[in-house]
Amino acid sequence: MDRKAVMMEDREIIEKGLDSLGIEFGSTNIKAVLIDDSGRVLAKGSHRWENSLKDGIWTYSYQEIDDGLRAAYSSLRKAVEEKYSVTIKKVGAMGISAMMHGIIPLGRNGEPLSEFQTWRNSNTQKAADLLTDLFHFNIPLRWTIAHLYQYMLDDEKFLGDLDFATTLDSYMTWKLTGERVTGVGDASGIFPIDTRTKDYDQTMVDAFDAIIAEKGYGWRLRDVLPVVKVAGDTAGHLIKEGAALLDETGNLEPGIPFAPPEGDAGTGMVATNAVSPRTGNISAGTSTFAMVVTEKPLKEVHREIDIVTTPDGATCAMSHANNGTTDINAWHDIFAQFTEALGLDPKNYDLYTILCKASLDGDPDCGGLVNFGYYSGEGVTKLNEGRPLYVRMPDSHFTLANLMRANIYSALAAVKLGMDILMKDEQVQIDRITGHGGLFGTKGVAQKYLAAAINTPVTVLSTATEGGPWGMALLALYMKKSYEKSLPEFLDKDIFSGMQGETVEPDKTTIEGYEIFMEHYKAALEIEGLTIKQIRWDNRN
Repeated sequence: MDRKAVMMEDREIIEKGLDSLGIEFGSTNIKAVLIDDSGRVLAKGSHRWENSLKDGIWTYSYQEIDDGLRAAYSSLRKAVEEKYSVTIKKVGAMGISAMMHGIIPLGRNGEPLSEFQTWRNSNTQKAADLLTDLFHFNIPLRWTIAHLYQYMLDDEKFLGDLDFATTLDSYMTWKLTGERVTGVGDASGIFPIDTRTKDYDQTMVDAFDAIIAEKGYGWRLRDVLPVVKVAGDTAGHLIKEGAALLDETGNLEPGIPFAPPEGDAGTGMVATNAVSPRTGNISAGTSTFAMVVTEKPLKEVHREIDIVTTPDGATCAMSHANNGTTDINAWHDIFAQFTEALGLDPKNYDLYTILCKASLDGDPDCGGLVNFGYYSGEGVTKLNEGRPLYVRMPDSHFTLANLMRANIYSALAAVKLGMDILMKDEQVQIDRITGHGGLFGTKGVAQKYLAAAINTPVTVLSTATEGGPWGMALLALYMKKSYEKSLPEFLDKDIFSGMQGETVEPDKTTIEGYEIFMEHYKAALEIEGLTIKQIRWDNRN
């Protein structure tokens, strides 16, 4: 079929609403992806945003959330109009995904009772520790239940009025459909899941309800948490008010069916076809996390490892690092400013690719350089705040190549610590690891380092940079088609059967170099801890 015929066919798909839409609220971008029934991307839109630190809390304002949703959809809508000369009036199915964890507390009339606390906050240490002891199950600091319990420990006055406590993707789905639901993968970052029932673990719910009863709030845990759905379920339909919120032009019609909202970890698994046992993926962006679908429970409780689920409810071990590529982006901006100082326009150069490729000429151990790109607390290394920090010895080999190599190694370092626990201590078996996210956009760089970090072949698919919003669109497509196939079968046979990808094997020299870097990294953690304790500058003064 020639290009003109394909365009005509795609236009008809959009006009008839035979497509599927995924929208994901990432840390730095809100992205929208429209696909056909084969999973092929028809159009994309995006909106850039940044979190802010307000009174010690990492947050996005509720107005920013609404405006960002509308801006991302508007970008998609304009892309469709420009490419196909058609106005979007209906969509076959859609779904919302977002950064997991954190908490949005709402009152009886849907009014926010406090700021949206994102996954990046680490003010929940006491709550997380107490709940881990109570449940005999690791509760990370960023989980919703840790935030809720910390509110209780802090005697927050608004808790008597609490009616709904949820995550960002669930919140936006509620605003668009009126339904208080979430997908099981996202729910597994709210509260522990019983994988037999694919619902909140009732024994643990009962234990937490006993704590609530002592406070006398007048509600129980299930009263305020979203109802859990699994991949393939319908989570509601777009209501009139939701359509008006989404599309400022008023052309979008209500009634669109919604897939269960999912966290970015779940959509990343879908986007990399890593939802079957012994498969895994590593997402590298503002945060970096590894997901491995396990065959059996872990032998021990590890504070460095989350136990979550896939979007269809299978058990998954997660090594999550709060900090990822933020410091790489900061160094990129420095070099862009240097380019401008030379009288050159940085837009004429792919600086990110140039810098990443330069790292390949670095020493395998980064020449004695160590970087902590900690902009926030890092749970894996048990540090509740962050200070970006470079450490080197007088005789370190301080070159551009080593600078960038250390940046990329560091973006994967905390995740490597968790993966070492899974692979070395727990003997978890992995057949396939797939990398995705912006860090893997430069061919053969981060992929090479990751393969060495985990001593496992790493595959990067041709869709690696599509990421979570594409994964959410696939979940919407899966729901729309009412498949009798399981989610793994749907992905294997209908989406990924002909997908192109490249696999990199770990090489001995880089493995040995990375291990030396990690020895330096772990030895220097004490310096990072002291920096957090001693350095409290207000850089605005």
